[in-house]
Amino acid sequence: MPRDIKFLTVLLAGAGILHFVKPEPFERIVPKQLPYKKELVYASGVVEVGSAILLARPQTRHWGGRLAALLLIGVFPANVQMTADVLQSRKAPTWFKAGTVARLPLQLPLLRIARKAARTPQ
Repeated sequence: MPRDIKFLTVLLAGAGILHFVKPEPFERIVPKQLPYKKELVYASGVVEVGSAILLARPQTRHWGGRLAALLLIGVFPANVQMTADVLQSRKAPTWFKAGTVARLPLQLPLLRIARKAARTPQ
């Protein structure tokens, strides 16, 4: 498995598991206008773990890449919400604020890796 796809696989598996182990931080970043925050967190956790499983196998990597790309696009509003909330916070340290802002453009290389995996021949 290419190193970048392996990195994305591990990242998605770890993040997906965290959605079940500690859902509260993820619930806080679900955009305010969306209902059923806990359910959305669990659903995205299932999709993250599912993407990782599909990416891990050469036979299903194509579908894992597609699913991961859709997931990254789908959760981007939550990342924007988190950044907006953190930037408005008086309690958040400067390094954390900088990290949440920097995280937004870092979604692009992850999306590129997912698209690369999706181009894997079936």
